[in-house]
Amino acid sequence: MATALALRSLYRARPSLRCPPVELPWAPRRGHRLSPADDELYHRTRISLLQREAAEATYIDSYNSRGFMINGNRVLGPCALLPHSVVQWNVGSHQDITEESFSLFWMLEPRIEIVVVGTGDRTERLQSQVLQAMRQRGIAVEVQDTPNACATFNFLCHEGRVTGAALIPPPGGTSLTSLGEVAQ
Repeated sequence: MATALALRSLYRARPSLRCPPVELPWAPRRGHRLSPADDELYHRTRISLLQREAAEATYIDSYNSRGFMINGNRVLGPCALLPHSVVQWNVGSHQDITEESFSLFWMLEPRIEIVVVGTGDRTERLQSQVLQAMRQRGIAVEVQDTPNACATFNFLCHEGRVTGAALIPPPGGTSLTSLGEVAQ
Protein backbone atom coordinates (compact mmCIF):
# COMPACT_ATOMS: atom_id res chain seq x y z
CA MET A 1 0.00 0.00 0.00
CA ALA A 2 2.82 2.36 0.92
CA THR A 3 4.55 1.57 -2.35
CA ALA A 4 1.46 2.47 -4.32
CA LEU A 5 1.19 5.82 -2.57
CA ALA A 6 4.87 6.56 -3.17
CA LEU A 7 4.57 5.79 -6.88
CA ARG A 8 1.47 7.92 -7.18
CA SER A 9 3.12 10.91 -5.60
CA LEU A 10 6.20 10.44 -7.79
CA TYR A 11 4.00 10.31 -10.87
CA ARG A 12 2.25 13.55 -9.93
CA ALA A 13 5.52 15.32 -9.08
CA ARG A 14 7.07 14.82 -12.52
CA PRO A 15 4.69 15.88 -15.22
CA SER A 16 7.30 15.22 -17.89
CA LEU A 17 7.03 11.46 -17.29
CA ARG A 18 3.42 11.42 -18.37
CA CYS A 19 2.62 11.01 -22.04
CA PRO A 20 0.61 13.91 -23.40
CA PRO A 21 -2.61 12.95 -25.18
CA VAL A 22 -2.08 12.42 -28.88
CA GLU A 23 -4.01 14.68 -31.17
CA LEU A 24 -4.73 13.34 -34.61
CA PRO A 25 -4.63 15.69 -37.59
CA TRP A 26 -7.96 14.21 -38.72
CA ALA A 27 -10.92 12.82 -36.84
CA PRO A 28 -12.01 9.22 -37.55
CA ARG A 29 -15.31 9.13 -39.36
CA ARG A 30 -18.09 6.65 -38.87
CA GLY A 31 -20.77 6.06 -41.42
CA HIS A 32 -23.25 5.49 -38.64
CA ARG A 33 -23.55 6.01 -34.94
CA LEU A 34 -24.56 3.26 -32.57
CA SER A 35 -27.01 3.96 -29.81
CA PRO A 36 -27.53 1.78 -26.72
CA ALA A 37 -30.59 0.27 -28.41
CA ASP A 38 -28.45 -0.80 -31.41
CA ASP A 39 -25.92 -2.33 -29.06
CA GLU A 40 -28.62 -4.53 -27.53
CA LEU A 41 -29.88 -5.60 -30.94
CA TYR A 42 -26.49 -6.56 -32.34
CA HIS A 43 -25.14 -8.42 -29.33
CA ARG A 44 -28.01 -10.80 -28.71
CA THR A 45 -28.79 -14.01 -30.50
CA ARG A 46 -32.36 -15.12 -30.93
CA ILE A 47 -33.24 -18.65 -32.02
CA SER A 48 -36.69 -19.63 -33.22
CA LEU A 49 -37.20 -23.38 -33.04
CA LEU A 50 -39.53 -24.43 -35.84
CA GLN A 51 -39.54 -28.15 -35.15
CA ARG A 52 -37.92 -30.27 -32.49
CA GLU A 53 -35.89 -33.18 -33.77
CA ALA A 54 -36.58 -36.57 -32.30
CA ALA A 55 -34.04 -37.25 -29.58
CA GLU A 56 -33.62 -40.87 -30.53
CA ALA A 57 -33.10 -42.58 -33.85
CA THR A 58 -35.30 -45.33 -35.26
CA TYR A 59 -34.23 -48.82 -34.18
CA ILE A 60 -35.67 -52.25 -34.90
CA ASP A 61 -36.26 -54.00 -31.57
CA SER A 62 -37.47 -57.35 -32.91
CA TYR A 63 -39.13 -59.12 -35.83
CA ASN A 64 -41.21 -62.22 -36.50
CA SER A 65 -43.22 -63.70 -39.38
CA ARG A 66 -46.05 -61.17 -38.85
CA GLY A 67 -44.05 -57.94 -38.62
CA PHE A 68 -41.63 -55.82 -36.65
CA MET A 69 -41.27 -54.05 -33.31
CA ILE A 70 -39.78 -50.61 -34.01
CA ASN A 71 -38.98 -48.27 -31.11
CA GLY A 72 -41.56 -50.14 -29.02
CA ASN A 73 -44.32 -49.92 -31.65
CA ARG A 74 -45.66 -53.02 -33.40
CA VAL A 75 -45.78 -52.82 -37.21
CA LEU A 76 -47.62 -55.60 -39.06
CA GLY A 77 -46.47 -56.73 -42.51
CA PRO A 78 -43.84 -55.18 -44.80
CA CYS A 79 -42.72 -51.69 -43.81
CA ALA A 80 -40.50 -48.86 -44.97
CA LEU A 81 -38.38 -47.14 -42.34
CA LEU A 82 -37.46 -43.53 -42.98
CA PRO A 83 -35.16 -41.40 -40.77
CA HIS A 84 -37.93 -40.37 -38.33
CA SER A 85 -40.98 -42.36 -39.40
CA VAL A 86 -42.31 -45.78 -40.30
CA VAL A 87 -44.86 -46.49 -43.05
CA GLN A 88 -46.58 -49.61 -44.34
CA TRP A 89 -44.94 -50.80 -47.57
CA ASN A 90 -47.34 -52.23 -50.13
CA VAL A 91 -45.32 -55.22 -51.39
CA GLY A 92 -45.94 -58.91 -50.89
CA SER A 93 -42.57 -60.35 -51.85
CA HIS A 94 -39.27 -59.31 -53.42
CA GLN A 95 -40.88 -59.77 -56.86
CA ASP A 96 -43.29 -56.91 -56.14
CA ILE A 97 -40.46 -54.39 -55.55
CA THR A 98 -40.50 -51.88 -58.39
CA GLU A 99 -39.09 -48.45 -59.12
CA GLU A 100 -42.41 -46.98 -58.01
CA SER A 101 -42.33 -48.79 -54.65
CA PHE A 102 -38.89 -47.22 -53.97
CA SER A 103 -40.02 -43.70 -54.96
CA LEU A 104 -40.64 -42.62 -51.36
CA PHE A 105 -36.92 -43.01 -50.60
CA TRP A 106 -35.70 -40.48 -53.19
CA MET A 107 -38.37 -37.86 -52.53
CA LEU A 108 -37.15 -37.14 -49.00
CA GLU A 109 -34.99 -34.27 -47.80
CA PRO A 110 -32.32 -34.69 -46.44
CA ARG A 111 -31.38 -37.31 -49.00
CA ILE A 112 -31.11 -40.88 -47.84
CA GLU A 113 -27.58 -42.24 -48.31
CA ILE A 114 -28.39 -45.94 -48.27
CA VAL A 115 -31.50 -48.13 -48.31
CA VAL A 116 -31.23 -51.55 -46.66
CA VAL A 117 -33.65 -54.05 -48.22
CA GLY A 118 -34.72 -57.15 -46.27
CA THR A 119 -36.19 -59.74 -48.66
CA GLY A 120 -37.46 -62.31 -46.15
CA ASP A 121 -35.60 -65.38 -44.93
CA ARG A 122 -33.24 -65.47 -47.96
CA THR A 123 -31.33 -62.85 -49.92
CA GLU A 124 -33.12 -62.43 -53.26
CA ARG A 125 -32.05 -60.52 -56.35
CA LEU A 126 -33.96 -57.36 -57.20
CA GLN A 127 -34.75 -56.29 -60.76
CA SER A 128 -31.73 -54.61 -62.36
CA GLN A 129 -33.73 -51.57 -63.54
CA VAL A 130 -34.80 -50.90 -59.93
CA LEU A 131 -31.20 -50.95 -58.71
CA GLN A 132 -30.13 -48.79 -61.68
CA ALA A 133 -32.82 -46.19 -60.89
CA MET A 134 -31.66 -45.94 -57.28
CA ARG A 135 -28.00 -45.68 -58.34
CA GLN A 136 -28.85 -42.84 -60.78
CA ARG A 137 -30.45 -40.92 -57.91
CA GLY A 138 -27.35 -41.33 -55.74
CA ILE A 139 -28.82 -43.81 -53.26
CA ALA A 140 -26.94 -46.99 -52.44
CA VAL A 141 -28.98 -50.18 -52.03
CA GLU A 142 -27.95 -53.08 -49.82
CA VAL A 143 -30.05 -56.24 -50.36
CA GLN A 144 -29.95 -58.84 -47.56
CA ASP A 145 -32.14 -61.35 -45.83
CA THR A 146 -34.40 -59.64 -43.28
CA PRO A 147 -32.50 -60.67 -40.10
CA ASN A 148 -29.23 -59.25 -41.44
CA ALA A 149 -30.99 -56.20 -42.90
CA CYS A 150 -32.41 -55.36 -39.46
CA ALA A 151 -28.95 -55.59 -37.89
CA THR A 152 -27.38 -53.50 -40.67
CA PHE A 153 -30.08 -50.83 -40.37
CA ASN A 154 -29.58 -50.57 -36.59
CA PHE A 155 -25.81 -50.32 -37.05
CA LEU A 156 -26.06 -47.57 -39.68
CA CYS A 157 -28.56 -45.59 -37.56
CA HIS A 158 -26.26 -45.90 -34.56
CA GLU A 159 -23.46 -44.39 -36.70
CA GLY A 160 -25.73 -41.42 -37.43
CA ARG A 161 -26.07 -42.14 -41.15
CA VAL A 162 -29.20 -41.03 -43.04
CA THR A 163 -30.58 -44.50 -43.65
CA GLY A 164 -33.80 -46.05 -44.91
CA ALA A 165 -34.99 -49.64 -44.83
CA ALA A 166 -37.49 -51.62 -46.85
CA LEU A 167 -38.34 -54.78 -44.92
CA ILE A 168 -40.41 -57.86 -45.69
CA PRO A 169 -41.03 -60.08 -42.62
CA PRO A 170 -39.38 -63.50 -42.83
CA PRO A 171 -41.95 -66.30 -43.26
CA GLY A 172 -42.22 -69.26 -40.92
CA GLY A 173 -40.73 -69.56 -37.46
CA THR A 174 -37.83 -67.10 -37.87
CA SER A 175 -37.96 -64.49 -35.13
CA LEU A 176 -35.83 -62.31 -32.93
CA THR A 177 -37.16 -61.42 -29.51
CA SER A 178 -35.86 -58.20 -28.03
CA LEU A 179 -34.34 -58.09 -24.56
CA GLY A 180 -37.30 -56.00 -23.37
CA GLU A 181 -39.77 -58.74 -24.29
CA VAL A 182 -37.64 -61.42 -22.60
CA ALA A 183 -37.66 -59.39 -19.34
CA GLN A 184 -41.47 -59.21 -19.38
